[in-house]
Amino acid sequence: MRKICVVITARPSYSRVRSLLQAIKDHSELELQLVVAASALLDRYGATDKVIEQEGFTIDRRVYMIVEGENLVTSAKSTGFGLAELATVFDDLKPDVVVTIADRFETMATAVAASYINIPLAHVQGGEVTGSIDEKVRHSVTKLADLHFVASEQAAGRVIRMGERPETVHITGCPSIDVAKQALANPDPGFDVFERYTGVGPRFLLDDGYVVVMQHPVTTEHGESRQYVEETLHAIHDCGVPTLWFWPNVDAGSDGTSSGIRAFRENHRPDKMHFFKSLAPEDFLRVLHGAKCIVGNSSVAIRECAYLGVPAVNIGSRQGGRDRGRNVVDVNYDRGEIRAAIEEHVGNGHMTPDMLYGDGSAGLKIAGLLATVDLNIDKRLAY
Repeated sequence: MRKICVVITARPSYSRVRSLLQAIKDHSELELQLVVAASALLDRYGATDKVIEQEGFTIDRRVYMIVEGENLVTSAKSTGFGLAELATVFDDLKPDVVVTIADRFETMATAVAASYINIPLAHVQGGEVTGSIDEKVRHSVTKLADLHFVASEQAAGRVIRMGERPETVHITGCPSIDVAKQALANPDPGFDVFERYTGVGPRFLLDDGYVVVMQHPVTTEHGESRQYVEETLHAIHDCGVPTLWFWPNVDAGSDGTSSGIRAFRENHRPDKMHFFKSLAPEDFLRVLHGAKCIVGNSSVAIRECAYLGVPAVNIGSRQGGRDRGRNVVDVNYDRGEIRAAIEEHVGNGHMTPDMLYGDGSAGLKIAGLLATVDLNIDKRLAY
């Protein structure tokens, strides 16, 4: 049996590959090794490790690597700590393949550690285009990776143009769409989100509709994080629509985003905003499917919401260049522009599901490939 070590470093990373974890676990020729690290272990970011265990997965190793501060220096230092700790973990577990996801700074630590120990590295979600430091990390990991599981033909083309051999590039779709497919098949949440996940803020009826907000800092614009979130807060407040707001991730600038939210909450006492750290992946997507709109700069608005048909108002540069469907409207960090886009886009209603990022079978496809493809660390470029 091949030992497949998947490294989960953040709340989004788990939702991205949850179906893959299950497919590996269920595969007769694969053994799942699960490493949970970084902000996925921290309570203030939702304690994702507890959700992982509640959903039936066994965590083989925990890696504490986040340096307090959420700025550029601490992001670099956290990457260094992660590299040192993950090298020890991989040497101990001795996997046949390490799987890393997307483009976070912790992904770089995973990729470098596996590469220098001569363990084949598989990268999920390479070949995509966005803004900020994510762009550098994603393409760097592509060059370190030996196997590429990409979400679309466009992404595959970019990876191949970077010099990767075509036989190592596999179009599988994105595993996050697998969870969206499950949510769409059974869209009724069947629970009270306030009762199950508590959160902070007033509780209100959701029967007449609500919006979801997810706004993260932009690492290359981290100094403006508080100003940016204040524009969104005022826009949402002025709209007067019930809002479920989810906490930002651990990137540089997160303190600015968080402090902006706290100050607004204290000064304006909004009666239609409720704040959550996180929800379990399927619960979150069912709640998201029921929303009139998603607002912010999370990739979930571009990826999962395309499949769910949920209207999305994407703010700023964080998702710049990412392939997007008909559900997305792009705006700047301007409260008037954000409010106008929300009010107009909500009126469009839900849209036809878009298969831009896959058909909901990526987890099974990737697990099947991990069991059968040739494993090779000989990095020979195609050009």
